[in-house]
Amino acid sequence: MNKKRLSILLILLVLVADQALKIYVKTHFRMGEEVVVFKNWFILHFIENNGMAFGIEFGNRFGKYLLSIFRLAAIFGLGWYLAKLWKKEVPTGLVLCFALILAGATGNLIDGAFYGMMFNGEAYEVAKLFPPEGGYSSFLQGRVVDIFYFPMIVTKYPSWFPFFGGQELIFFRHIFNIADAAVSTGVISILLFYRNQFSDKPSTVKTETEPNEPQE
Repeated sequence: MNKKRLSILLILLVLVADQALKIYVKTHFRMGEEVVVFKNWFILHFIENNGMAFGIEFGNRFGKYLLSIFRLAAIFGLGWYLAKLWKKEVPTGLVLCFALILAGATGNLIDGAFYGMMFNGEAYEVAKLFPPEGGYSSFLQGRVVDIFYFPMIVTKYPSWFPFFGGQELIFFRHIFNIADAAVSTGVISILLFYRNQFSDKPSTVKTETEPNEPQE
């Protein structure tokens, strides 16, 4: 399978998995409800956010419009760049990294663009998909669904620690979704394994040279 087909397949798999899980959670979980999957460090915990990845907020209603426009522009830019990579002699892994980033950005854009119209949003009630009374918000004003929570380490900062001494420390505190994980995996993999692909300096190959022959 060539790089183009493989990356398209990966994008579709991420989008289907991301949206299927989010729709299931929205229609089966109440806000704040959680299910412990493994001990106390792999938890499904349903929350929503109005902003970017890992629950970072981005302003009010106007900020949501700006964020959605930014996401849409980023998706078009990523799609254009990915199409260029298909035609270049680059590692397949690099192409798949950009496919993951594109899929993750698209997955969260779908939430923000359409979920406000697709679901009702009464607090602490299980949401209905396409309710007769309409959704909880308008186009581009939906909330992003987050579900994965991995509080693997729960302790406190040492008393001598600057600013946070004695406060609770949870690692990993942020709650995220499949789309967030796809973006993070793509970005981190590029930084770790493919930075040399963006270097302007040509690679130099050392070759053995014979000593100069004496001139006659």
